[in-house]
Amino acid sequence: MHNVVISGTGLYTPANSISNEELVQSFNAYVAQFNTDNAQAIARGEVEALTESSAAFIEKASGIKSRFVMDKEGILDPQRMAPRLPERSNDEWSVLCQMAIGAAEQALQRAGKNAADIDGVIVACSNLQRAYPAIAIEVQEALGIQGFGFDMNVACSSATFGIQAAANSVQLGQARAILMVNPEVCTGHLNFRDRDSHFIFGDAATAVIIERADLATSSHQFDIVSTKLLTKFSNNIRNNFGFLNRAAEEGIGAKDKLFVQEGRKVFKEVCPMVAELIAAHLEENQLNVNDVKRFWLHQANLSMNHLIVRKLLGREATEQEAPVILDTYANTSSAGSVIAFHKHQDDLAAGSLAVLSSFGAGYSIGSVLLRKR
Repeated sequence: MHNVVISGTGLYTPANSISNEELVQSFNAYVAQFNTDNAQAIARGEVEALTESSAAFIEKASGIKSRFVMDKEGILDPQRMAPRLPERSNDEWSVLCQMAIGAAEQALQRAGKNAADIDGVIVACSNLQRAYPAIAIEVQEALGIQGFGFDMNVACSSATFGIQAAANSVQLGQARAILMVNPEVCTGHLNFRDRDSHFIFGDAATAVIIERADLATSSHQFDIVSTKLLTKFSNNIRNNFGFLNRAAEEGIGAKDKLFVQEGRKVFKEVCPMVAELIAAHLEENQLNVNDVKRFWLHQANLSMNHLIVRKLLGREATEQEAPVILDTYANTSSAGSVIAFHKHQDDLAAGSLAVLSSFGAGYSIGSVLLRKR
């Protein structure tokens, strides 16, 4: 059995960013047109009038101020309100592969590794671009990595579940090092015509190198002390899009073929589950929550993160204890906690204990205990 470390992280950030103000301008233009086109039906009570959004409402509801996106023009077009990402030929790298490569190259550099040092690739994300071949095998080919690759999906918890899968393989000697990547085009499954959720998601990709401790040379190492996972079925976050839609034409284009959630139920149910799992995880490893120097939490909603850490610490966390990237990246699903980890790790002193945690649809929750080397 080998000791395992995270030795490098990487981040791919799209070139385009959309502010709350820009998003609201587009949404409100759509609302005005919808209400005009349906004025008579609205007056008869047959159709419900749509309500405008505001930048202040978005920030208060979520903590989000802007988000990075793979395509800006299509999202802000009131006639389209979806990213415009032209289909690529099979001879070109896919969008997810392109994003994964950008994050992976940075992670490899920080880890001091090259393709020959990596024995496996795991692509862990919430929305895979296609059924097969696996995106991971495409990334493997693009980077010139030998060994194996596979895709996995546990929605917003995919990164922490992917870290456990990678750590297990390395610990058992099945691989020296594994590249785990999280390419997320969340705007592709977001309903930009829904006032309650049109602002939630952004796009990004993250990468993590998980390797044997005795082979690691990086100056950015974290011991993987322990991992703990939990799933519990719930319909409160759901996306019913899939290949079987063609076998049921009556559902094509329905709202449930995009992201849908019961936000208040999710908040009420998930926050206690996350706090309880992290607390139990620390206790199982004879670790005190007050010794945790940093919480890199899933970046879905600022109030959720504040509540989770408050339940754990019995007080409000400082920005250093629970850093936030949600304000500029929005919710990037599985990539969110890793973005926070990537951007807020270098200042930690050797020996510092930290928690990387993600949570989301499923419900699914992942906790990774890390210690800075």
